[in-house]
Amino acid sequence: MSGSPFAPDPQTGWSSRLSNEEFQLFRSFFLERIGMHLPDTKQMLVASRLGRRIATLGLKGFGEYHRLLRSEEGREEIQHAVDLITTNETFFFREPEHFQILETTILPSFPAGQFLKAWCAASSTGEEPYTLAMVLHHARGNDHWQLVASDVNSEVLETARKGIYPISRAERIPEALLKAYCRKGIGDYDGSFLIVSQLRGKVEFYRINLLDIPSNLVDLDIVFLRNVLIYFDANVRQELLTRVVSRIRPGGWLVLGHSESLVGLHLPPLHQLKPSVYQKPRGAHP
Repeated sequence: MSGSPFAPDPQTGWSSRLSNEEFQLFRSFFLERIGMHLPDTKQMLVASRLGRRIATLGLKGFGEYHRLLRSEEGREEIQHAVDLITTNETFFFREPEHFQILETTILPSFPAGQFLKAWCAASSTGEEPYTLAMVLHHARGNDHWQLVASDVNSEVLETARKGIYPISRAERIPEALLKAYCRKGIGDYDGSFLIVSQLRGKVEFYRINLLDIPSNLVDLDIVFLRNVLIYFDANVRQELLTRVVSRIRPGGWLVLGHSESLVGLHLPPLHQLKPSVYQKPRGAHP
């Protein structure tokens, strides 16, 4: 009927209805490409997000778009589809207990002069890695640490690299850190704030598919892998975490989201400090 989200567009002639069979095709495609498991409840989301792209490209429907993604001609389109389908809800000092543990327990577990390598494995638009960078810089100064931040979504990484956010996003940042690492915008940037260049320069952003972690991302001391595992099925979680743990140095730390756990997974021994916070034993093999 007219006005329905599943009705044919009278101008383009394409139907925005995503059939169950087509949804299964996209479910398989995203599972294969980025390990993301799309439950049945996400069918409307897939229809909405990919539907706009299909209309922009002038295609006739979801079947044609799926064929494009699977074709040689559609290789460059794959990243567009991934960018559209990945969810990127985040904010500064999300799940703040983890950053308290980072400051009071994790960082003091390393000698003061030891060089630390940290990885934020789901950076989204940058709020989480910049939060990590604030805590690291506040505790250890500008030296003796490196922070790599990654996401599979190329669009959010561009936002993260700029480090410019609406002023409303600053409400959770502690006042001392806000004064030290953020600058209020003026003129065209009124209503926004900027992460200072010194801190932006300490965060290295890369597009990384967690199914294909670069071989040189090793010897990690701190890994924040938060609120990512919920998008994967048990097999992918097992494979991903096995790889991640193997790249953490003995004595290093793994931090998951509060709603995530290692229950049911077969991994090398890890000491659980608190739910979602784990340390690799110092005597463990790398």
